[in-house]
Amino acid sequence: MPGSVDKNKTYLSELQKMVSEQQDVIPVLSTHNPQKIVKSPRTNDEMVQKRWALLGHPTPPISLYNEQDKSLIETYGKNIEYGIGTVKIPLGIAGPLRVNGIHAKGDFSIPLATTEAALVASYHRGACLITKAGGANSALLNESVGRSPGFAFNSILEAGTFIAWATEQYPYFIELAGSKTRHGKLRDMKIHMEGNHVYVYLEYTTGDASGQNMVTIATNAIYEYIMSSCPVPIKYGFLEANFSGDKKASAMSFLSVRGKKVTTEVNLSRELIKSVLHTTPEKMLNYWSMSALGGVMSGTIGVQGHYANGLAAFYIATGQDAACVAESAVGVTRFEINPQGGLYASVTMPNIMVGSVGGGTGLSSQKECLNILGLSGDGKARALAEVVGAVCLAGELSIIGALCADHFANAHQKLARG
Repeated sequence: MPGSVDKNKTYLSELQKMVSEQQDVIPVLSTHNPQKIVKSPRTNDEMVQKRWALLGHPTPPISLYNEQDKSLIETYGKNIEYGIGTVKIPLGIAGPLRVNGIHAKGDFSIPLATTEAALVASYHRGACLITKAGGANSALLNESVGRSPGFAFNSILEAGTFIAWATEQYPYFIELAGSKTRHGKLRDMKIHMEGNHVYVYLEYTTGDASGQNMVTIATNAIYEYIMSSCPVPIKYGFLEANFSGDKKASAMSFLSVRGKKVTTEVNLSRELIKSVLHTTPEKMLNYWSMSALGGVMSGTIGVQGHYANGLAAFYIATGQDAACVAESAVGVTRFEINPQGGLYASVTMPNIMVGSVGGGTGLSSQKECLNILGLSGDGKARALAEVVGAVCLAGELSIIGALCADHFANAHQKLARG
């Protein structure tokens, strides 16, 4: 609650008003039967029509459910429950962005889906800048996705006994996980003990899929085996004990990996920075130094400007799990003056959660966006991650250039308001 007496009174008055308004609304809401609306989660045309009728629409609004949606609606069954249509998001293209990677090599056109004006223009400028400089070097360093079952015991002695047993069972855990997935492989197990609680962190490689569902199903087989076969009594256990870093920024993932860890770099000449960004390497370094300290003082995990902007637009366009921006938008952007008097810039991102197969990547629009990149299907996920690193580097260079040249507000004023 607010701190001052006057503000507290205002807050309480507004709260009482809100409660009163909710009481007036409740009888109106009760005229709809929630059980009828949510009777079946299936997504097909018949169920869509019924849901809209129950919502008071004899026919679905064409902006949310048109003939094309109708023809594709059953293909959405593995991606949505209680479906009523689709939401259209503007799609732009940035680039070409040249990437000199281990897995990604060439010039890439970058699809970005967003409702935020100035975003695509900024990433386009950064991408073209990198390409004019000869491209960004990008390297996949590591990859794994984890799940962390948790177990409670009566004492630390029993918890320790469990740890010894679980360590011996690791080869069998590998077999159990392998029986549930053709593409995922259990590659490591790390055990953390806190009092009489034990967190078992299981790390997997997931092939070309982002892999969250894959590792959940594989881990469940191990979890059920532990619950039924552990030689010491388990008070209670959970399939996921919030130790894996799923859908959140975490210090552990920042220092290791969740998804794919990528580092990307570029060298920019003084002349190129002046002609494209209208500033100097020294001013960009000054900005980076001040913003890095600002990030440290405010408690950010890592130091970066706005990875989330490019990640969200890219993830939505290409059918990734958009909620994974929470962990993916973590990393380190670094600038320094290079020996030629230009600017060396790099980003290191330890939690890029992308796949070229599975999840939303098979939906028609999202698959076409991956096709624009040439990165749809088997064998493309590692290249996709290296491209993501270059996209985020492009965004960092462009926004910092705009701030250094005092163009940041003007760009939003011009593009967002015409």
